[in-house]
Amino acid sequence: MSEHLATQTGFKKYYHLMRPHTLTASFVPVLVGTAAAKVFGDIRLDLLIVMLIACLLIQAATNMFNEYFDYKRGLDDHTSVGIGGAIVRNGMSPKSVYNLAVAFYIIAAILGLYICWQSSWLILLVGIICMAVGYFYTGGPVPISWTPFGEIFAGFFMGFVIIMITFYIHTGHLSVYPAVLSIPVSINIGMINMANNIRDHVKDKISGRKTFVILVGKNIAIITMAILYALSFIIILYVTFTKDYGSLFLLIVFLSANLPIKAVRRFFKGDKPIELMPAMKVTGQFNTVFGFLLAIGIYLSAITGI
Repeated sequence: MSEHLATQTGFKKYYHLMRPHTLTASFVPVLVGTAAAKVFGDIRLDLLIVMLIACLLIQAATNMFNEYFDYKRGLDDHTSVGIGGAIVRNGMSPKSVYNLAVAFYIIAAILGLYICWQSSWLILLVGIICMAVGYFYTGGPVPISWTPFGEIFAGFFMGFVIIMITFYIHTGHLSVYPAVLSIPVSINIGMINMANNIRDHVKDKISGRKTFVILVGKNIAIITMAILYALSFIIILYVTFTKDYGSLFLLIVFLSANLPIKAVRRFFKGDKPIELMPAMKVTGQFNTVFGFLLAIGIYLSAITGI
């Protein structure tokens, strides 16, 4: 049995339930938002740590809700490729997966209260909206993931919103600077979702889902992905040479430029889910590497003034 279909037990089944390859979508925006805040002044380590943990919990819980609702709707079975597999292969009950997701949400909410206490209670409303989007991404009568807007919701809330919240809790104000830098991060997070939808496009079409990939077809979706990846780097170039916040340190993100090229090529080569899994993994790797390099570049710019 191949690794992606292997049954997991003990700690491993909980680890795979959280779908670790997607968790970069939660901590990359926090690191970028914190680095952007450093450009404007000091940052608080306690708020950084609490924000990281809260976002990781929300993302992990969202993945669990995804597993629960996809199983309930009959999308996942023992033949499914790439999912956590806690229910269909590892023997966890749907109720236990759902309850664990709720527990993660509760802990994240408690951490959110500390963040609000240390910054602004307006963040409470934004946090509630983010958690609701995480739940309704696969839950509710019309799940967001069944529409053409899944990538947009994921990128906007996990990218732009998290970066702006993180920036605000450190600085006490908002700025165009982190907003512009959030665009490539948001794109890359959205592309993780699109990669998932490209892999599952055959099964999704049979199930009745109307994702962007289903509406435009696999090839156009991959071309769209390539264009958006290119836009990510163009935006970095733009910020690099702006008068007020430009820094050559931002150009280190180009060290990751081979990864989106590799992902796009691999998506074109395969069509079956098992053939597309390597391309999916590269999209997650790119989000991580690009995000880390961007955060490092911003931070170096902040501490050197160059």
